[in-house]
Parts: sequence; structure tokens; C-alpha cells
Amino acid sequence: MDKVVESPARAVADIASGSTLAVGGFGLCGIPSVLIEALLEQGADELEAVSNNCGVDDWGLGRLLMAKRLRRMVSSYVGENKEFARQYLSGELEVELTPQGTLAERMRAGGSGIPAFFTATGVGTQVAEGGLPWRYDDAGNVMVSSPAKEVREFETREGVREFVLERAIVADFGLVRAQRGDRHGNLVYRDSARNFNPLAAMCGRVTIAEVEELVEPGELDPNDVHTPGVYVQRVVALTPEQAADKRIEKRTTREGS
Repeated sequence: MDKVVESPARAVADIASGSTLAVGGFGLCGIPSVLIEALLEQGADELEAVSNNCGVDDWGLGRLLMAKRLRRMVSSYVGENKEFARQYLSGELEVELTPQGTLAERMRAGGSGIPAFFTATGVGTQVAEGGLPWRYDDAGNVMVSSPAKEVREFETREGVREFVLERAIVADFGLVRAQRGDRHGNLVYRDSARNFNPLAAMCGRVTIAEVEELVEPGELDPNDVHTPGVYVQRVVALTPEQAADKRIEKRTTREGS
């Protein structure tokens, strides 16, 4: 039951090239930055990452992107990373853009054993009809487009409505960050740092959690646990320096009065 691994390097050692990763975080909030750095040093490439965004140019998943380790991204928001846009538009990176709520539910469904679900989000758009550019060539021509999805009518309180079929996401590995965790893999996130972390933990076949504070089994109130240990296979305890290294995308200040 003791899932603690002695180092980040050991925790990510078996992530092979070509693996699919579900990565927690929103912007730079709650990202598993230590595990990402360990994976950068480990050397795996041709990775597919499922994450709300791709960090920024010099931090988070942006570190793997800059090193050309990512082959494909499934994301919702990518507006803070210029290198991401450059690689996508030049044909170096395949990108599947997904509505944010749909992405969250695809990950949750994958962790719950639900293969697919119907949602109203995207009906009547290219999300359902297909044709969204996934990959360009170096001349700017669309090489791969999103396929059309099944659309079905259902009776609702508002009458008959159309819904589009979305498939669940199951990743080879889940990488997450928690404020507290115990040796059994139970995790607690802090405030908005929870974001996509529980979902990434659910949908990873092997989930690795970096925790800012490691506690002993029984110290966490079961009512406070956000991710049960059944979803987590490895736990990495961060050093105080690693835990304190939290960066901000955009710092906004005002003059004191």
C-alpha cells in the first residue's frame, strides 16, 4: 500500500516514447512541474498530452513543447504559448481543440469506465460536423481534420434537442499535483489548484502524483479527500523548495495609495 517513490526520476522512468499523458493544471496553477521536468530529463518523445493548456513558453508542458517532445495535444485553451502556435501552424504539432467542459467530461468518463456520452455542446458547429484543422503541413495546408461525430435527437424538458457523441479519454499515464497526500495515494488539492487534477488522476492507467506535503495514512480526514488512492499508483514527496516554486502567468499589480 505504500506508493511513495523515492524520486521524480524514478516515478517517470517507465514512461515510454509515444505514450499518452493526462496532465493536471489550469494555466500554471496546480501543474505537476516537477514531474514534467523529470520527464524532460528522462528523454521520452513523440508524446501525446491531454491537458487544458500547454503551459507557457518556458514552464509547464511548454518545456516539453520547446524540446520537441510533444507529437499531439488535446486541449481547450492554448492562447498563452507562442511556440505552441508556431509549431501548430507550421505542421510540427497536431492539435485537437475541445470545448473545456467537454474535455473535462471526457476525462471523467474515461476514469469512470464510460466509453462515450452525448452532450449539447458543439452541436451545429465543426465540433460535431468535422473539419477542424488538426494538423497542417509546412505550407499551411490542412493535412488532418477532425471527423464528423454522431448526432442524435433526445427528448428534453425543452422539447427535442440534438446532442453530439463524445468519446472518453483514457491516458497511459496521469501526472498531477496535490497540496497534501498520504502513502496510500489519497490526495487533497488546494482551492483552484484542484482544477483538472482529479480528472487527470482518474483517467490515467498509471497515475503519478507529486505532493507538497506527505502525511501518514490516517492523517487525512476522509471527508477532505478529493482523489481517493485507488486512482493513484505512485506518490512523489516534493522538497520545500520544489513545493514553493509556483509561477504566475500574468502578474497584475496596482500602485499603492
